[in-house]
Amino acid sequence: MRGIQISQYVKGPEELKVTELPDPTPKPDQYLIEVHAAATNFFDILQIQGKYQSQPPFPWVAGVEFSGVVLATPSTTSKGAPPKFPVGSRVFGAGQGAYATRACAAEAELLPVPAGWSFADAAGLFITAPTSYGALVSRAGVRAGDWVLVHAAAGGVGLAAVQVAKAFGATVVATAGTPRKLEVARRFGADHVVDYRDPTWPEQVRKLTPGGRGVDIVYDPVGLVDKSTKCVAWNGRILVVGFAAGSIEKVAMNKVLLKNISLVGIHWGAWAKFQRDGIPAVWDGINKLVEQGKFKGTVFVDKEFVGLESVPDALVALGGRETWGKVVVKIPQEGASKL
Repeated sequence: MRGIQISQYVKGPEELKVTELPDPTPKPDQYLIEVHAAATNFFDILQIQGKYQSQPPFPWVAGVEFSGVVLATPSTTSKGAPPKFPVGSRVFGAGQGAYATRACAAEAELLPVPAGWSFADAAGLFITAPTSYGALVSRAGVRAGDWVLVHAAAGGVGLAAVQVAKAFGATVVATAGTPRKLEVARRFGADHVVDYRDPTWPEQVRKLTPGGRGVDIVYDPVGLVDKSTKCVAWNGRILVVGFAAGSIEKVAMNKVLLKNISLVGIHWGAWAKFQRDGIPAVWDGINKLVEQGKFKGTVFVDKEFVGLESVPDALVALGGRETWGKVVVKIPQEGASKL
């Protein structure tokens, strides 16, 4: 196979190289997947630099999110049941080694590609969709009539959050940092858009809400919790999703007290580890939205990335905040159907 193997940490994506490698050998409980598309994530950049919280032993193949076709099924399955995904099944999922033409993954890390979805659309679904659905529905209890503020709304989890909130009947206020990203957020369903480079954005958001009462839910993957307390309503919920701004902020807790604000953390990776029994309900909810046409793929289309050689450029674009949605690399396979 061909892939991007890491034998030592690199300074940045520009140093990544595609090489010929032996095909991976699946463990007894793993599927062998022919990779047709791979999604990029910020943690991929951290991982190749040796800065992520989870670092595989050398050598390892970079990338985690992918979609493709099952080439081989596990030799052992739970309780002797037949494999859930027969050879030839179209699947998406996560497993170390996505930046390659072949990858391995356990059954729990795979799901069927939704009907009518391309490999590219499905490749970026496994992490963003459950993060946003789990946050808004399971953790914050979003419902019709709520006002929801989504920060970095044109990002992968941001666009997923916009769609989920709208599907449940909420009014969405989206923030982003460029006119293009604001346009994208509106195209995916945001009712109002605000540029968070303007220091008056909390006041702008509050004035949009009925009577200036503030928003009911804040979805924050950036690190804007403290400023968001200025435009959240009484009994508001602030979802702490991540710190894309680069630093872990400090929050003035007196405002949390005075407005009866709930600060709610959501980390899907930890959820999948410690609350596995809650995973099916999240994916059932997502699949219903997909079937109803209320949730669609968020692939960045302003520039196309094709072939493993384009992975470095895709990661550079992602890291430079030049993109929106999910940056996906299509991986053509010889003799395979068109993506």
